[in-house]
Amino acid sequence: MAVPKKKVTRMKRGFRRSADALAQPTYVEDKDSGELRRPHHVDLKTGMYRGRQILQAKDDV
Repeated sequence: MAVPKKKVTRMKRGFRRSADALAQPTYVEDKDSGELRRPHHVDLKTGMYRGRQILQAKDDV
């Protein structure tokens, strides 16, 4: 059975647990439409990425 040789200090325990915090996903405001979107992702509504038309825009049906 695995038994720790030394006590884990509060600082080392905190270093390990610091990665457990979940970060909220980042959103940026689109320059053209003003809607929020993920950075470095294609806007699925307009099909634009970095000022270029990459995909066909979705039609609201």
